[in-house]
Amino acid sequence: MNNKFSVSYDFSGAVVAVTGGSRGIGREICEQFATSGAMVETCGRRALEVEFSTDNIRCSEVDVRDAEMTQIWLDDIAARHGGLDILINNAGGSPAVNSADASSNFTRRIIELNLVAPLVLSQQAYPLLRERGGSIVNIGSISALRPTPRTVAYGAAKTGLINAAESLAQEWGPQVRVNSIIAGMVVTELTAGHYGTADDQQAIADTIGMKRFASPADVARACLYLASPDAAYVSGSALEVHGGGEIALSVTELPER
Repeated sequence: MNNKFSVSYDFSGAVVAVTGGSRGIGREICEQFATSGAMVETCGRRALEVEFSTDNIRCSEVDVRDAEMTQIWLDDIAARHGGLDILINNAGGSPAVNSADASSNFTRRIIELNLVAPLVLSQQAYPLLRERGGSIVNIGSISALRPTPRTVAYGAAKTGLINAAESLAQEWGPQVRVNSIIAGMVVTELTAGHYGTADDQQAIADTIGMKRFASPADVARACLYLASPDAAYVSGSALEVHGGGEIALSVTELPER
């Protein structure tokens, strides 16, 4: 993008909580908010492997599926910073598993991570956010908009997360705004495992309007917008950050059965 059209955001004095911020999209969200002046608190299930580029980001070991741990995390954030302005529900994901072989425990765990955990954390954060007129951004997925064979529980959970944002926006407005981002395919540390070789990835990218995968920065910048005063009247929305979407296969391109 031509730099003369770039937008700068000022989040000086803001306190931002980001789940799953140790790598990938979440890490870039943390870095972007910190660069814009915010104090960022993030969490992950494991200890941080690579330090952040700034002291404005602190990472805690928290399993977001454990409501007691997330409440302690939020209480600690409030004690350190005096409150909370923005919550980014980013933690999520799922390995691909044949649905007929997926155990009931696996299905529950995927739904807990991708739907129950962000909903519970939003409820826990609500009193803090209400005090400051804050906002919540849920990181959803294009899997919520189309069939997702072999990641059925994930797609179903992300669909539910979008609905949760719409419902909470109605219930908690005007004190707290709640929005979702529908992220398309993003280049992260896990790209090769999900999408195959470089040639495979290019073949997939060719079906996308922008002819490339998203970068983590593409999603992070959308978070900055939705959390900023520029989006003061945006609530209950699902912002599609998928590069124009994927081309549906024509009949001649479908595999033989």
